[in-house]
Amino acid sequence: MITSNEYRQRLSKMRRNIYMDGKLVDRNHPRLQGAINILSKTYDIIHDPEFQQYEDILTATSHLTGQKINRFNNVHRSMTDLMSKQKMTRLICHQVGGCVARCMGIDSINAYSVVCFLTDQKYGTEYYKRFEKWLKKFQETDDVACCAQTDVKGNRKWRPYQQKDPDLYLRIIERKSDGIIVRGAKVHNSFAPAAEWINVLPTRALTADDKDWAVAFTVPADAEGVKQIVSAFTYDEREGSPGPWGGADSMTVFDDVFIPWEHVFLCGENDMGGYMALTFALFHRHSYTGCKPAMTDVLTGATALMAEINGIEKEQHVREKISELVCTSELCYGTGIAAAINGYRSPSGTWVPDIMYCNVSRRHAGINIYHEYDILADVAGGMPATLPRYGDWIHEETKPFIEKYMARNPDVDVHDVLKAFAWVQDMSCSEGAGVMQYAGVHGGGSPRMEQIAIMGAYNLENIKNIARRLAGIKTGKRYTFDRLGNILGSQ
Repeated sequence: MITSNEYRQRLSKMRRNIYMDGKLVDRNHPRLQGAINILSKTYDIIHDPEFQQYEDILTATSHLTGQKINRFNNVHRSMTDLMSKQKMTRLICHQVGGCVARCMGIDSINAYSVVCFLTDQKYGTEYYKRFEKWLKKFQETDDVACCAQTDVKGNRKWRPYQQKDPDLYLRIIERKSDGIIVRGAKVHNSFAPAAEWINVLPTRALTADDKDWAVAFTVPADAEGVKQIVSAFTYDEREGSPGPWGGADSMTVFDDVFIPWEHVFLCGENDMGGYMALTFALFHRHSYTGCKPAMTDVLTGATALMAEINGIEKEQHVREKISELVCTSELCYGTGIAAAINGYRSPSGTWVPDIMYCNVSRRHAGINIYHEYDILADVAGGMPATLPRYGDWIHEETKPFIEKYMARNPDVDVHDVLKAFAWVQDMSCSEGAGVMQYAGVHGGGSPRMEQIAIMGAYNLENIKNIARRLAGIKTGKRYTFDRLGNILGSQ
């Protein structure tokens, strides 16, 4: 396992293909440092003596080599692996105050491990062998991968093959003896400019007419023809602040990119394309059962701190609001545990979380995110939005006035008051806060997508039969379902 310095050195050697605000920039650009700092934390924490007690959840044993690896590059082989990933995610999110970024990598490699194996069984392909060969190297070099799933989609009512411009979903434009050439774009690629690999997979169910769009592969993030158009933010760095932390999201353009066969994991098997999309979403929603509770923990801590600073921590309405936050956090986390316990082993040996519990957790988090910020804003008051800038805190003329008029609870030092308000400003009403709020709704799938998954998997007929029996009505048919909600039979 490498250090964060080695990771940063590798980034510095990558080809320039990052565009920000009309400029081609290096990966050492200041606005990218918040994202890079967060990914660096996933390396630093393993080597930090303070966190040695968490070694079992921060690292794993590769099922390919038997070597110790960073858990972010692990394929889950058991219920314990899934729960350890969940614990790790929550732990590191607490350290950086938000998204930990490497979940896209671990979730995509687990989706590959499930679907490549099943595709080989059905079609006699060799995708799983290719994937394992790439994964072994990926684990040995301790690389960072992001995931590119969401296509730009064009007219949302039309399937890929129906679009006026066929490139509005990423597609294969040529098959060659040594690989394929792809064209298109993927959006919302979190932390892509700080990643070394981009794992690409389909975004939706595909028909026989959509074969050219049924493609999955991995590609170096700086490969020829790959262009990243990036929006990034970094929170302000002030005296005593632990950051700076931040984020970066890419519209990743694939401008006739060559992918060698050894990196191709799906190529035209349209029925497996939709399954791969669903499988990645399932693993990613399980990751949310670690990061979303962590984010709520952060908001809960911020709310409690604001209450203390404002001298209202014992007010009953404040305690009720904090209890709402606690319930949201622990319910989402608890359903993640349930998803691991009720999961199953796929034919490839990968442990897959339960579809119902993952989606219930993610939907509950998504529909509550703005309510959580509403609670924080209510308790904090308006000061985070209008707080004087750091330069005014230390200016010889304005400093005395700020220290006098920013005083709150006499038991809290005014300099701590300033730091707390500045941090809540970052968390709730900065550029980054707006991004994180949208991510809380749409990351990993919007609440609408979770609702579709929940109702597709839920055995509503059996529940209606319970109601019929209790009402004295003759029961209807009892249906049995698979894990994706497909009816297997009835009686």
